Amino acid sequence: MSVNRILFAFAGLVLFALSANAQDRYAIFYKYKPQVDLSLNNPEAFLTEKALLRRQREAIPLDSTDLPVSARYLETIQENAVAVLYHTKWLNGSVAVLQAEQVEAISSLPFVEKVELIGYGFSSPPLNERMGIGSILNAKLSFNGEKRKAARILKALELPTDFQNQLLGIDRMHADGFRGAGVTIAVFDSGFPGVNTSSALGHLVANNQIIGSIDLVRPWNQNVFIDNQHGTNVLSVIASNDPEKFIAAAPEANYLLAITEEVATEYRIEEYNWLRAAEYADSLGVDIINSSLGYNNFFDDPAMNYTADQIDGQTAIVSQAANFASKKGILVVASSGNEGPGERSISPPADSPFVLSVGALNQDLEPSSFSSRGPTADDRIKPDLVAFGNGTAIIRANDNVGFASGTSFSAPQITGLAAGLWEARPEWTRAQLVENLLRSASHAENPDSVIGYGIPNFWDAYYGEILDVEEEKETEVSKIYPNPLYGDELLLDYGAGLVYQVELLDMSGKIVWKTKVEREDVKSPFRMDVTAIKPGLYLLQVQDAKSIKRTKLFRY
Repeated sequence: MSVNRILFAFAGLVLFALSANAQDRYAIFYKYKPQVDLSLNNPEAFLTEKALLRRQREAIPLDSTDLPVSARYLETIQENAVAVLYHTKWLNGSVAVLQAEQVEAISSLPFVEKVELIGYGFSSPPLNERMGIGSILNAKLSFNGEKRKAARILKALELPTDFQNQLLGIDRMHADGFRGAGVTIAVFDSGFPGVNTSSALGHLVANNQIIGSIDLVRPWNQNVFIDNQHGTNVLSVIASNDPEKFIAAAPEANYLLAITEEVATEYRIEEYNWLRAAEYADSLGVDIINSSLGYNNFFDDPAMNYTADQIDGQTAIVSQAANFASKKGILVVASSGNEGPGERSISPPADSPFVLSVGALNQDLEPSSFSSRGPTADDRIKPDLVAFGNGTAIIRANDNVGFASGTSFSAPQITGLAAGLWEARPEWTRAQLVENLLRSASHAENPDSVIGYGIPNFWDAYYGEILDVEEEKETEVSKIYPNPLYGDELLLDYGAGLVYQVELLDMSGKIVWKTKVEREDVKSPFRMDVTAIKPGLYLLQVQDAKSIKRTKLFRY
């Protein structure tokens, strides 16, 4: 839904809402999703051509989650609410401002499944230009000393971005002509002041590279170049293009800017804002979402906090939203959080099994003390990758170069790298892009829950696969599928025998799983239950009395 449509639909309701008392924000979930005018047979009515092309590339069929909330419900809900802010098609619900008596009335409607409180009060948070980096959730750090450290690095470099770019091979990527062209990136954050006037970011406006914008905190607002500058800083790490002072990884990409973070308060409604922004991004055909935000245990209402057992990639609303986006073919890159150095400190949505979560390193390439660690509650490795996060070069809202610390600024570096790689290899699916980023990383053979697979590199991610082709041809198993593996069953089409020994080796060569597979005839594939296999990159080894064959397997 466009911002203009939201503006006209809700402006009157919002003015009334601001003057009323005892009004809170609720998520309303529906039991059904009847449609009258829309059909999956005519997806052009609710998805852009680019969104449909992404589904074709990923071989993703349309389903009911692609259809909007039923129009049959809207009039009834609007009649019983102070204001309806937006709807969510993925969770089949609406977010509305309600008084206490309205909660009871809506809960009793026959098509309503449940109503949940997700945010107290309803007022637009005040502009706060004085709030600096680190003022929002998961960026509550002191940056004293980071400018001095960064200054030492700069003595040997021409631009402040040289160190962080060279660490990931961005300089090689640019030399090969890849700067994100043709890729669309959504940035979810707290505001983007100064973007439209910045010498480093102004090209995005001048060249019409901002294809959409939305403010989910105030759905009636059409101007995202306001509020907290954290979003500007994050965007600058991905998109800046000023040869005299700052070069980022993907200045030629297109962008969608979304305000999802309500700076004045912390309630679960921000997760729903993230969800709605992801749906909007999906409908416009966005390829990558960058989320330098996290939601764990800092809510103003402690009852909304997530427990350690709930950091499982499935429980948090924002993690569910990221899972939906990923399954629509969008690469979600998220900051791991700044709650380190303790283990199991990952902040959703970085706990999602589909999200590429990013931790931080200091200038000595050691893990930053604040960088959140894994594993997740279900013992998966997190973070997935790391980048420079202590004294990262950024552009501030006043167009000056600055330096800031946090996984908020390591994640967008990986986003920019991914955009350049996807430009270089547009045939790759999201899963193939993730696989090659992980395979290229410095610790791919021995990942852990401090730095994950390590520091990725453009050269190895892009060219490494090409150089591996001939070697793989000599040793590969005939066919394993699906690969990458999403579910709990793996099929093997191999050889002329009826019985084989199958082993999975981690990238250090250690056998982590093995089984004997049997089949009744050579026309049928072998079937293996791989429920016990944790996500990661493996070598699958098949052997009989005469030979051993290997191929790579990536498990989500």
